[in-house]
Amino acid sequence: MTAPASLTDEEIERGYNNRAAVPDHAAWFVRWAELSQRAYAGERVDRDLRYGPGPKETLDLFLPRGRCRGTFVFLHGGYWRALDKADHAFVAPPLTAAGIAVAVVNYDLCPEVRVADIVEECARAIGWIVREGPARGANPARLCVGGHSAGGHLTAEMFRRDWRADGCTSNPVTGGVSLSGVHDLRPMTRFSINVDLRLDDREAERLTPVLVRPTTPAPLVVAVGGAETGEFLRQARLIVDAWPENRPAAGPPGPLVIAGKHHFDVVLEHADPASALTVATLSLF
Repeated sequence: MTAPASLTDEEIERGYNNRAAVPDHAAWFVRWAELSQRAYAGERVDRDLRYGPGPKETLDLFLPRGRCRGTFVFLHGGYWRALDKADHAFVAPPLTAAGIAVAVVNYDLCPEVRVADIVEECARAIGWIVREGPARGANPARLCVGGHSAGGHLTAEMFRRDWRADGCTSNPVTGGVSLSGVHDLRPMTRFSINVDLRLDDREAERLTPVLVRPTTPAPLVVAVGGAETGEFLRQARLIVDAWPENRPAAGPPGPLVIAGKHHFDVVLEHADPASALTVATLSLF
């Protein structure tokens, strides 16, 4: 695959501008909202639980109706500058039906904060689940974190975090899912959204997960839509190759490529109990 340094600015824009690549992307946002409203109406959920001091540091906690055997923490996408947990409640029903609590996390957005600040907020959300989850009906003994797009990057950041600074003796993450994740932020410095991200070369390198070893051997499911841009396919292969110790024991040796799906319909695989993505997620528990 093409190395980031060899890409022109035009290639970077074409490779990462998902809204331009999917002209009907707005219709998929509507579908996300419809399915999320259905999830809120039908699930046991505690909404807007505060996990930190920032304006958006809240999460929605969906609970299974029977015994809880683990917790899935979902980090939404939107290039660190858009979207909301309320757009992604649809990820919960297939997991709560299988006895898994689901925390759908909000975080503050660029340009009001920096990407590094968002990483810290996500760590605070996980810390909150570890401390407060049991009293709320969640079970952090098996704690898996997942995310779509920018959320895939944030998921990988949790895998390579030194949790000792957070008061943990070890990494609390026991598994993860990066769907259409950005695992190398260096191209972002030349992407038009950097007007909001404000990344320079040093910060982009510091926030690139694949340049650092993970602090846990926990399995990481890496998935991507087969109809996504070449850059997102490259980003998926990049982390699989960089972190071989985190490949799940079952499943393909490379990324889980979901045929025919683009950046905006691939995340709806989380809403399908029978999808390969849901099956792979449940296998982590």
